Amino acid sequence: MKRLRLDRFSGQLLVARPGQCPASTPRSALRSSAVSRCTAVRHQSSQAAYQIPQDDDYYDGTDHVRFPPLEKLPPRATSLPSPPPERALQSAKLAALKARLSLPEKLPLQTLARALVDASADENAQFNNTSLAFVGQSLINYHVAEWLMCRYPRLPMEILYAAMKGYAGPTSLHQVARSWGVEHAAAPGGEVDPGLLQFSLHKPAKAIIGFGSKRAEAHGMKKYKWRHSVSNRVVFDDDFGEVIDPEAHKTELLARADTEYGNEYTRSLAEQAYATCARAVVGALYAHAGREPAKAFVKAHILSRTLDLSRLFSFKKPTRELSMLCAREDFEPPVARLLSETGRLSRTPVFVVGIFSGADKLGEAAAPSLEHARAKASMNALKSWYLYSPGENVRVPSDVLGAEDDRPWEPAYIDMGEIVGR
Repeated sequence: MKRLRLDRFSGQLLVARPGQCPASTPRSALRSSAVSRCTAVRHQSSQAAYQIPQDDDYYDGTDHVRFPPLEKLPPRATSLPSPPPERALQSAKLAALKARLSLPEKLPLQTLARALVDASADENAQFNNTSLAFVGQSLINYHVAEWLMCRYPRLPMEILYAAMKGYAGPTSLHQVARSWGVEHAAAPGGEVDPGLLQFSLHKPAKAIIGFGSKRAEAHGMKKYKWRHSVSNRVVFDDDFGEVIDPEAHKTELLARADTEYGNEYTRSLAEQAYATCARAVVGALYAHAGREPAKAFVKAHILSRTLDLSRLFSFKKPTRELSMLCAREDFEPPVARLLSETGRLSRTPVFVVGIFSGADKLGEAAAPSLEHARAKASMNALKSWYLYSPGENVRVPSDVLGAEDDRPWEPAYIDMGEIVGR
């Protein structure tokens, strides 16, 4: 019996598909050329091309060229802060991540590998994911904002900010990236697998900031105590209504690093790195595949998550606010009525109170006291007003940008505004 040569079969499995030799290239040119070895010269991920070693020793008689043995490879560039982009084609973790996320073929592995390099690991903007994350952050916040505004047009701004942070905040995006199966490296470096998330625990990355107007206290005028109203937050603050002050964020992280180098500090850095990675993947998908695949990706991975908006409300004076709402909408004044009760003289009484406006019941609730039941019924009535929705399949402004949908745009419902207590 003739013995099989397993090395020949295993060599055919290690063929680099992106570097496959074209049919027009003569095989004699492959035999005559020297071995082109990888160098430490860095190229941008969008322009990097993998160089196939060409020699008689590595030519197997077919149209494919095998990788050289490990002992003949040049030493890895350990001096680089991040892996060279050409090594992305050899990473099994990176190919598996692309397959799990069902990313299109238009998105190269080099760009996906760049999305896994945080700015704290590599300060060069041409090789980290800062620019991709900024594009992805804008896309994610835009699609989340338009979906919330069209789906729940009566949400107050405070609740809208909280809902946007619940869908697209750093903590949520950190969980999304974790659910993708993204693993992080112990320390960044040129020898790390490109399929691992790389960030540094010794120096925090700069926060991704927006553009436009900024607060005066962000420019060294922190001695003044400015009033941060809701309209003021819309103009000056970020997409979540929080003050844009990257220097204060960096100073806080550095101060915490001096005092404690434990779980809380490392958890905050890991959360920020994972969230930036998730944003960078969306930005890379938009850059290579276009608007519609990026929108479908955001809808599938971010907007599909469940968030109970009713738990975000907090009322100080619900009965007064409900009376103001009825007066603004020309409803009859709300009246509380006892619907049922049990165990009034026991240790655990239960009272069911309903709020009525004329013959219409606005809400009801059960509580151990009459006053508490009336307040809870008023809260339920306000929540039913604020959580009004025209339907699940409501159209958003970005739907009219697609070429397949030829229906004219129907203006979304715009409410008069929230009830403000005075």
